[in-house]
Amino acid sequence: MEFTLLIVIIVLALIFDYINGFHDAANAIATVVATKVLSPFQAVLWAAFFNFLAYWVFGFGVADTVAKTAHTMEINLVVILAGIIAAICWNLLTWWLGIPSSSSHTLIGGFAGAACAHAIAVHGFSGYLLEDGTTAYWFDIVSWYKSGKDGGVPSGVSIIILFIVLAPLLGALMSYLISIWLLNASKKTITPKLFTLVVMGVTIWFVESQIKYYDAIDSPSFDSPFWSVAFESHNIKWFVVAFIVLSISLFCLVFSSLNLNQANSWLKKMQLLSSAAFSLGHGGNDSQKVMGIIAAAVAVYIHTTGVAQESLPAWLDVVLPNDQGAFRMPTWIPLACYSAIAAGTLSGGWKIVKTMGSKITKVTSFEGVAAETAGALTLYFTEHFKVPVSTTHTITGSIIGVGMTKRVSAVRWGVTVSLLWAWVLTIPVSALLAALVYYFLNLFL
Repeated sequence: MEFTLLIVIIVLALIFDYINGFHDAANAIATVVATKVLSPFQAVLWAAFFNFLAYWVFGFGVADTVAKTAHTMEINLVVILAGIIAAICWNLLTWWLGIPSSSSHTLIGGFAGAACAHAIAVHGFSGYLLEDGTTAYWFDIVSWYKSGKDGGVPSGVSIIILFIVLAPLLGALMSYLISIWLLNASKKTITPKLFTLVVMGVTIWFVESQIKYYDAIDSPSFDSPFWSVAFESHNIKWFVVAFIVLSISLFCLVFSSLNLNQANSWLKKMQLLSSAAFSLGHGGNDSQKVMGIIAAAVAVYIHTTGVAQESLPAWLDVVLPNDQGAFRMPTWIPLACYSAIAAGTLSGGWKIVKTMGSKITKVTSFEGVAAETAGALTLYFTEHFKVPVSTTHTITGSIIGVGMTKRVSAVRWGVTVSLLWAWVLTIPVSALLAALVYYFLNLFL
């Protein structure tokens, strides 16, 4: 029975990943379709390719955070099943209504809501004793806050909730600054060029400081130090960041010498780069959340059945990170997750494309480059700090940021306020729905 439940959870998790792909396809392709750089079909093909390519770029930091949303030693597989069912239902509803809500927050809200429902069902609203003798309550089953190791960024659901506000703000601020940078670079003065050279120098210095060299790589892929450093996934992410920033910098150095047609032509080519960068971040960020759910399900299965880790079949040999940082996941899990989200992106999500590409603000290639670049960089940095943010919130904030460089009224704030309500309601509604699904499933399972 437990093993069957585990298989059902894995299948539904991959279905959710597929739905996530077509629900969030608009995030990566809306601006590139709105500016007619690519046709809708070309755009989803482009985005899906880079969704899958993220497999070789990102690690499992976000997967770790999601897997620890609830304390896996205190829940059962029905909790995870209820969370996934609720997340799928809310995703399909918001997709049908054309609302760009967060698939990430839907999944986390569903997981947390089902876990709380389980704690109430088992212990009620009164306190209960843990093995270490401390008293806990039903809401303690969720990992609300955990301080970061060695002064790092803390984790927990409260941090994820905080980034409902911070992610779009970061995207908006970054896209606003990139837009101002590009606008000034079009002027025939020396100051913007000097600023661009400083940005290039700082970028090279920063990325070089983040690179893992041969002696710091745990398991080098090649005997050659050069190829091992070049193909280390941690390094590839930072090489991509450097490529994005340096590409925009080179454009800024020649922008003032281009006429209007030449500038538009170059901006359209750069939009291919920026949309690819954002699709890469979307795949890396969102696929990891499903990996985290699958990893949590395996951990719960081991705990509830008492089966020894060594007795598991090789394809289920998953180990959650411990205090020493160990993390093991069979290759098929990330491959399946990245394949599912890429397939979902290929299916498109045209209702949300319309909202993202035209209803928030009028988008040209200039705005598209700034918004997608800002969104991509925001996703890369939050993934680095293992924070599962919403790609939807990030790109929406970025589009608002570029709209505000024209004038505040260029942003259709009525549409934006409606989106904000959807964002605020996603976690509590998903949590409540998952709690109801849990109690229903508990009658039969």
